[in-house]
Amino acid sequence: MSSLRLLSSAARQASSFTLARRGYAEVNDKLKLSLVLPHQAIFTSTDVVQVNIAAEGGDMGILGNHVPSIEALRPGVVEVIEATGGSKKWFTSSGFATVHPNNKLTINVVEAAPLEDFSVEAVRTNLQEALKVASGSGSEADKMEARIEADVYESLQHALGK
Repeated sequence: MSSLRLLSSAARQASSFTLARRGYAEVNDKLKLSLVLPHQAIFTSTDVVQVNIAAEGGDMGILGNHVPSIEALRPGVVEVIEATGGSKKWFTSSGFATVHPNNKLTINVVEAAPLEDFSVEAVRTNLQEALKVASGSGSEADKMEARIEADVYESLQHALGK
């Protein structure tokens, strides 16, 4: 009988809580984006509509009212869609994206460069060189470093669409 009283008491207490309902982002819901590198801030609390990131768990788009989370970033593209409708793309090596309450997004990356700054031919050449070193007869440290370099070049080649 005491367990029944305990359950009904817990049920009464649980029903008194109100749960916040999440909905879709409204067009007016802007994100305050901060995109920072160790030596430079690309965006500082700038209003944007959407940010697409290359998270370790998969690509994701972040709009206003997104659930707070922390995402590890893999080498890939961070695309920022501005309120004017234009978009800017940066290739990032790695980092973290933190979605804060109140429509704030902070992206901390080790390195980033505008995607249009990369040459398809240079990426292809550097990828071939990295793969040659990774499969060569050098030291294990050199091979591992070349494998990481090749992974980044493969991600960059994919981002460039070639």
